[in-house]
Amino acid sequence: MVHIALACRFCGHPLSQTFVDLGMSPLANSYLKADQLNRMEPFFPLHVYVCENCFLVQLPEHESAEDIFSDYAYFASYSDSWLAHAKAYVQMISERLKLGPKSLVVELASNDGYLLQYFVEKGVPVLGVEPAANVAKVAEQKGIRTLVKFFGEKLARELAGDGTRADLIIGNNVLAHVPGLNDFVAGMKALLNQGGVITMEFPHLVQLMAHNQFDTIYHEHFSYFSFTAVEKVFAKHGLTLFDVEELPTHGGSLRIYGRHADDASKPVGPRVLDLRRREQAAGFETLEHYRSFGEQVKATKRALLAFLVKAKAEGKRIVGYGAPAKGNTLLNYCGVRTDFLDYTVDRSPHKAGQFLPGSHIPIFPPEKIRETRPDYVLILPWNLKDEITQQMAHIREWGGRFVVPIPTTQVLA
Repeated sequence: MVHIALACRFCGHPLSQTFVDLGMSPLANSYLKADQLNRMEPFFPLHVYVCENCFLVQLPEHESAEDIFSDYAYFASYSDSWLAHAKAYVQMISERLKLGPKSLVVELASNDGYLLQYFVEKGVPVLGVEPAANVAKVAEQKGIRTLVKFFGEKLARELAGDGTRADLIIGNNVLAHVPGLNDFVAGMKALLNQGGVITMEFPHLVQLMAHNQFDTIYHEHFSYFSFTAVEKVFAKHGLTLFDVEELPTHGGSLRIYGRHADDASKPVGPRVLDLRRREQAAGFETLEHYRSFGEQVKATKRALLAFLVKAKAEGKRIVGYGAPAKGNTLLNYCGVRTDFLDYTVDRSPHKAGQFLPGSHIPIFPPEKIRETRPDYVLILPWNLKDEITQQMAHIREWGGRFVVPIPTTQVLA
């Protein structure tokens, strides 16, 4: 067997330090049709490393971004709370940056237009960049100009050469999905107008570790960012992070604000200094801190399996709610199949009728739960538990109860 040396995607330092090893797992969004269930299914190592030089936590690229994202199963508009989050952001940032009809907003990985539609309502010109043609088509049907391409420095320089410069560049849950991290950030630098602002949102590594959110690790997520690490990435490319917000989305995310390093009109604010200090005090610049995570993950797995074994031994029926990528990491790592979970449901018609990768658990529309009246509903997108428990409150009519698996298994009151 040939050992392939791994290198950090940011600084190039050899990777040898394990953050967590979740075994072998299929691509988290590779949902299966019925006629694919008996075919060979590719599994890849879900072994995450931490760079001992720059402390970037990362998953090696086992499958190319083109193979993962060119046709994609995730449509952002099927979450009401995520739409509300997007609309509130547009209102806030439009006022903060005084955006108007002469501005240009560019969103990278603009998905189905879930966010840019709110700028269009305000009369602010927009451009989406979305590599998944099936998803981009939905945005275009909403009247949102969308380039069906992968973003990087080459595309950014082509756009800038044609006179396209962004006053605001947005990237929500895309930075973690980029294997060519340096190329992507260099592209933002090239596309950003003088005086312009970049905002990026991504799950915060601090929260991932504190709350055992290992299920947010999957092959579509190449990097897992602390503020400490992401600040270094932007600085290398002449971009300064001048503000940061800590958000509740996705179990705890950061929204970072970047600008050209020579833009003195936006001084580095106190929230940046405070978060930087807190991460340093918590040990995010020491390897020992990262090495502690693996044991927490094993404990979370044992708690879920103990609950499932006990419930099934008592004759209880358990189903899932949601078919998110994170759920596929959880189920495959824990070895949960239809022996524990009868089925799962999802609001997205693009997923209903298919099967989860690896576990082969069938996906139905949400109405299936009322038909079968299960005892427990395991919420796989636990970050949306408030939204889901409200939508599905009727399960209490027959004594059904909700269960969340993260940070540890809990039956909700």
